[in-house]
Amino acid sequence: MTVTGTSRQTLLAAEPVRGPVTDPAVDTATRADDRAHVFHSWSAQNAIDPTPIAGGNGARFFDYAGNSYLDFGSQLVNLNLGHAHPDLIAAIHAQAERLATVQPAFANDVRGALARMTVERAGKSFSHVFFTNGGTEANEHAIRMAKLHTGRHKILAAYRSYHGATAGSAALTGEPRRWGSEPTIGGVVHFTGPYPYRSAFHADSPEQETERALAHLRQTIEFENPASIAAIVLEPVVGSAGVLVPPAGYLPGVRALCDEFGILYISDEVMVGFGRVGDWFGVQHENVRADLITFAKGINSGYVPLGGVIMDRRIVETFGDRPYPGGLTYSGHPLACAVGLATYEVFERDGLMEHVRTLDAEVFAPGLAAIAEKHAAVGEVRGRGAFWAIEFVSDPVARTPLVPFNASGAAMAPMNAIGAECRKRGLWPIIGGNRMHLAPPLISTADEVREGLDIIDQAIAAAT
Repeated sequence: MTVTGTSRQTLLAAEPVRGPVTDPAVDTATRADDRAHVFHSWSAQNAIDPTPIAGGNGARFFDYAGNSYLDFGSQLVNLNLGHAHPDLIAAIHAQAERLATVQPAFANDVRGALARMTVERAGKSFSHVFFTNGGTEANEHAIRMAKLHTGRHKILAAYRSYHGATAGSAALTGEPRRWGSEPTIGGVVHFTGPYPYRSAFHADSPEQETERALAHLRQTIEFENPASIAAIVLEPVVGSAGVLVPPAGYLPGVRALCDEFGILYISDEVMVGFGRVGDWFGVQHENVRADLITFAKGINSGYVPLGGVIMDRRIVETFGDRPYPGGLTYSGHPLACAVGLATYEVFERDGLMEHVRTLDAEVFAPGLAAIAEKHAAVGEVRGRGAFWAIEFVSDPVARTPLVPFNASGAAMAPMNAIGAECRKRGLWPIIGGNRMHLAPPLISTADEVREGLDIIDQAIAAAT
């Protein structure tokens, strides 16, 4: 592949890239355009030099310097079906030729079919889907729906959480990315969720962690006036704030508290929905019923932006004769929904849910346990399905994090060194605080995952 400029005609004529390429001219031109004109999220603009990506195929992507990388983050935990999946690309082509876009006030066949198939997988209490452009908008609308349905104004969310970066979703977010958006909307109260490895409740067992975390949540509800609380928002497996799998019984306990006090339960499944943790939705692991489920990412691997809110029929009925005060120009975009339908077909045809559970039991769990046993810098490994974390420490007895909380710049050097060693060996990881998050595409083979774990093992040895 050779591209000597960045004209529209040249870019549109570029052929697909299915393997590594070497093209210094394109690399240089792409870097120049990016640095001169693209403003990047979550970054000090003068401190970054993004790698230009030429293409991808399956579980790997490629740059213009001839390098291939195992995508062990599925980009941003969205590329569940991997790069350049032929079925998803074909769905875009077919839909674009028939109806590329339509405003949401019209009915549309692919939108309706995707909504039906989604509620069927979510559970019997659900009836409708409100489509958004992504996860942050889904959370915005979910809390709006909860407030209007209940007539209450407060929302509870965990400190260790990320729910988005718009006003409402940033307010829900508990981790430090909320700070730059403050003051946000009022009425959001944060609480501490379970984290057995670093228990805030001085628990000695997972069972004790569940009991004490639920007691803390109950006390928070009581202190905040239960009659004022519309909803509790939770990730069923905490995502970017640590890949924290709740101990058994915690999510059912949250559901019980919601039922006791008339509070809605919003499950943020933006990151873990659609097979990432081995079920269609994370709450299904313990058969927990949510009132609203927010989703994005894995529903169509982000090939075209799409998110939404799955709604319990009781909440839908609130707006039967009362207009819902919200909408989006691209709600249920046909191209995005067509890819979502193709995604369901691929999951069922290829048995991906069972594949994820097999990777969990036979590859991730034993492979990461071996890494933890081998390296003193590994404090804990944890996860479910194809979503895991390695937590790094400088002192395994004291469990001292390898880098400080909310570290940046030079303070992140020890973790950045591990990431650099991974990339040098052909794996692109997600580094967050003192953790590495592992979330390869769900179509990754067992051998590809083992290859990735071997690279991580080597990288830890080299960096520490």
